[in-house]
Parts: sequence; structure tokens; C-alpha cells
Amino acid sequence: MPADYNVIKVFNNNVVLANHLGTEKVLIKKGIGFSNKAGDKIPADAEFERIFAIENPEIGSKFNQLINRVDHELIGICEEILHMICEETGEKLDEEMHIRLTDHIAFTVFRIQNDDKIDNPFMVEIETLYEKEVEIAEQAIELLEETLGIRIPHEEAGFIALHIHSLKTKDSLSNTVKYVYICNSAAEVIEDELGIEIDRKSIDYARFASHIRYAVERILKKVEIKNELLPAIRKTYKHSYRLARLVGRMMEQELYASVPNEEIGYLTLHIERLKTQRLKASN
Repeated sequence: MPADYNVIKVFNNNVVLANHLGTEKVLIKKGIGFSNKAGDKIPADAEFERIFAIENPEIGSKFNQLINRVDHELIGICEEILHMICEETGEKLDEEMHIRLTDHIAFTVFRIQNDDKIDNPFMVEIETLYEKEVEIAEQAIELLEETLGIRIPHEEAGFIALHIHSLKTKDSLSNTVKYVYICNSAAEVIEDELGIEIDRKSIDYARFASHIRYAVERILKKVEIKNELLPAIRKTYKHSYRLARLVGRMMEQELYASVPNEEIGYLTLHIERLKTQRLKASN
């Protein structure tokens, strides 16, 4: 006979934590927390909207530590957000996301309740590189605001979007952040050298940011590309090529990897577009 679920904790009306055959599982179903309490049994054949199993003992231990210091209602909301993220992305949840995202959101809520300002210097880059992830993150923000009765700044959607992108790509959060940081730093190098301010909302900057992101991925994975136009690019756009070399050196320092000349050539074309865009805007 199949084993029942033994309720350990009720987080909110829609989320409970239960033990099932020695494994802790987060059960999500509308009203499940309203009709159950700790110690109750839920039939093995019950249907749920989603079941998150925490099978890794180390992660299970960290999750229990999180439960002991974070409001249970907030834990429940975060689990509902994780469920929504899985629905929107079609991705299977990495167990550590229960820790990473919940801990991040809990700290953000704490800061807001203590009137701390939430700043995100990379918001434009995040919106440019991870548009879909930001849209999902905005849904998460709406749920948090409705449930907690607080206002959460738009900048927070950018941070949540980074977690979502990390889930989608199975890449580390540190790498996801690095893409954004390098993109912003590259723009700053160009601005400082040219004495201009790049329009971060322009199509040309969106293309530039996208190129940087994929260039970083290629460099880290050592994927080679061809650029048969490189000699002509170096000759025609000498100044932009020099700037591209500067950006390339910055990238090498951040990535601990060499940037091929072929990448520098393509980067030169994007810098030339940004220069042209600025000249048109000033005339």
C-alpha cells in the first residue's frame, strides 16, 4: 500500500512541507495548508499542482535552517514563486534554488521593511539580456506585493531575473552576474575613452550587450569563430578597433582567458555603431 504524506509544517494556505518515505517534499496545491496541520496525513493518491522533493541531505539541512529563521508565510510565497517559475520556463528546479532564491527574497523584504534603498546598477543590462526572465520576475514581485502588502522596487526584478536565468541555462549564478558586469564595464570603457554617454535604451546598445554576452560564453567555452573581414575592419575602423582592444583586455582580466582577434573584430563593429549613434544624436 502506498505511503501517505506526513505533514511537517504548514507554510501558508497553498504550501506545506511533508515527509514521504524519508524524503522531505514541498507540496503545492490551492487550499492544502488551510485543511491540514502539522502531524496530519495526506493520502498517497492525493493530487498536487507540484511536488518539490529535497533529496540532497545537505540542502535539506540548509532548508530547515532557513525555515527556522524566515517567516513561514514568506517561505510559502517563495515556493509558490518557484512553482510559477517552473511553469513559465518549463525547467526542472535545481534543489539549491529553494535556498538561494528564498534567502535572497527574505533579505530583500528585510531591507525594505527597514527602509533600505534597493539599487541595481546593472538593471538596463539585465533588461536587455534577459527580457523574458525580467517579465517572469515582475510576476514574482506582484505576488510578493499582494501577499505582503509592501512595495518592492522594480530593480529587485532584475536580481530575481538573474536567478531565473541561472536556472534556465543551468549556469552558475556567478557566471550570470559576470556577463552583466562585463557588459556594463565594456560600456564604461567606451564612454570614458570617447567622453560620451551611451544611450543604454537604444537598439545599438541592445545588440552590443547581446554580443558581449555570447562572446563571453564563447570565450569561456573556448568556441572558435571565423571573421574573414578582420583585416578590412582593422584598416577601416582603426579608432574603434583600438577601443575594442581595450575592452578585450578588460575582458581577459575578468575572465582569466584570452580574447581572440576574431572577437575583437566583431566587437569593433558594435563600437563603431555606438559611436555613430552618438554622433547622430549630437547633431
